Amino acid sequence: MASIKGVYDAHRKEYGEFPKVVVSAPGRFNIMGERSCWFFKDKTLSMAVNLNVFVAISPREDSSVKLFFVHRDERRKFDISNVKSKKEEHWLNSVKAVLYGFLAMEFKLSGMNLTVYSETPSTPGFGIVSAMKAGVALAVKKAFRLNCSDAQLLKVLEKANRNFLKTDNLIADNFTALFSEPNSVVLTDYSKQTFEIIPLDFEGYKIILTDAGVPRYASDEIVREPENALLLGDLKDRKRGVLGGWVYNTNPTEMNLELSVVSEDMRRKLLYIIYEHGCVLDAVDGIKKGKFAKFARAVNKSHVLLRENYNVSCPEIDWILKRVGELEPNLQDIREPVTCGRVIGKGLGCCLYAFVRDGDVETYKKNLLGYTRIFGLEPLMYEVKGAKGAHSVRVNI
Repeated sequence: MASIKGVYDAHRKEYGEFPKVVVSAPGRFNIMGERSCWFFKDKTLSMAVNLNVFVAISPREDSSVKLFFVHRDERRKFDISNVKSKKEEHWLNSVKAVLYGFLAMEFKLSGMNLTVYSETPSTPGFGIVSAMKAGVALAVKKAFRLNCSDAQLLKVLEKANRNFLKTDNLIADNFTALFSEPNSVVLTDYSKQTFEIIPLDFEGYKIILTDAGVPRYASDEIVREPENALLLGDLKDRKRGVLGGWVYNTNPTEMNLELSVVSEDMRRKLLYIIYEHGCVLDAVDGIKKGKFAKFARAVNKSHVLLRENYNVSCPEIDWILKRVGELEPNLQDIREPVTCGRVIGKGLGCCLYAFVRDGDVETYKKNLLGYTRIFGLEPLMYEVKGAKGAHSVRVNI
């Protein structure tokens, strides 16, 4: 409630009026399946969390657009008829991109006073920028009472990403930011362009996101070649009764034969894509059946695959995840793990998530005290829970 009141007060102080609409949009992390799986028409498992971005709007009678980002104390102004892409701050271009999306869809907009309020840094992997775009999209729709369906709202975001920002339009991010439910995960099927909301009920567990402060990035574009998609397509087998209706043929002879035409480095990356598919299926099955150990095995295996096959992760991330693993009561036999964690974020990743038991949270935090001494970096930790997708909020004034 404090943040909701904060955005109201900031908007009133900046513009001399209360906003007409305030929208809250959740942050997000991808549990698994996000890395290039969209290119191969696979699945992504995501979770919206309560690292909220608030967007407030009051329409103007002229064509001026005034923007105020509270926590950065930054302001910008432009005309709604002249929404152009420039080399500006990411938050500003994200807002402008959404306005461009509406105009490209031929919706009529006037000027507006717009306030963005977020207490969480736009760390890659936490979905803050996606939340901002979803929040602006819904706030504009409601403030101007646009007859805009969910499908059209998704199209606005697609145009914002592809045409204005010149980036990939990751529908899993859009689905999660707009349509998630509390204490649930979102399973996106890129082959069908659909999503499923799955309740998450692991009683006695906390979810901790950690920003390791590691400035490491790399591109996934190396695997995004049509030839690679054809190779993996040849390994797909239709199978009834399986989520999505197909699985990869993981027979070693078949895989080695099919992938023999690529380099060793590319072969390892494509094997990661193949095995990650199975991890997603196992994680979803564990969630649906309430079997934490099966879910945890899938998460931990996914991280190992990222590290060993895809060259993702780094000593800092692995050091923290080792601390997660040390919370296991019996390190000699962890066939039924009670903790799990995985790297998240772009490229080599700079963040991770961990599922730990309620009683282990303080031990986990205590175990991280040596991180700064060893690596000279200050980790940021957020204890989060599942959140609702973008929605209007009100506050008593």
